[in-house]
Amino acid sequence: MTAAHIGWSVLAALILFALMGPLFDPVGPFKQSLMKALSGADAAAPFGYDHLGRSMFSRLAHALRLSLLLAFAATATAAVIGIGLGALASWRGGWLDRGLALVADSVLALPALLMVLMMGVILPSTALAFWAGLAAVQWVEFFRLTRNAARSHLASPAVEAATLQGFGPVWIFRRILWPEIGPMLRTASAFGVGNAIAAIAALGFVSVGMRAPTPELGLMMVELLPSWREAPFALMQPVLACFALLLALNLIAGDRR
Repeated sequence: MTAAHIGWSVLAALILFALMGPLFDPVGPFKQSLMKALSGADAAAPFGYDHLGRSMFSRLAHALRLSLLLAFAATATAAVIGIGLGALASWRGGWLDRGLALVADSVLALPALLMVLMMGVILPSTALAFWAGLAAVQWVEFFRLTRNAARSHLASPAVEAATLQGFGPVWIFRRILWPEIGPMLRTASAFGVGNAIAAIAALGFVSVGMRAPTPELGLMMVELLPSWREAPFALMQPVLACFALLLALNLIAGDRR
């Protein structure tokens, strides 16, 4: 079994838990029972309880689902925008190419977390702010990769022959360019999802991301940190979930086939 297979297996298991976990949870992520605060596992909460007596099983499943949904949505949006603009810039060239490159360099000069925080001020929902902020940062990487890779392939005899035969830009990109640059962009997508998950957790850990009582990995870490002596296993659960997600995505990204 290759490293990429291990990564896909771990990611599939986490996605399955995030999707199916709430279906087998009779408690829910918000119900509190202070009498059970930091208690161990039982039939209602297989992973034990947090500092407010909430089911760790339920909260972990919802936190994983939230992080995965936001990360995949932001990266997919960034990929569509970045690949489209990169292909357009390399195809048209001239002032359009220079203008888009200037915009990308300007966005790249801004810290990623600052962009997310700016979107949090503009947009009413924290989830929308994460999606928009992460997408606004990540599209630059897809743009630059597509622009640089497509530029070299557009001068190939295959593209020239297709152009002479009357095939349009969309057909040329789909049939000639994508098989060449697709593996590289899939690798960038895996790294992009991993970076998005790390950014969401980092903002939650410093209490400027999702707000309580929303289940989110970084927020769960900071909430459970004061109780690490009494219940180290509870604190380790969001830490290990975040580590497993990032490890799986990095293993997948390492597959260049």
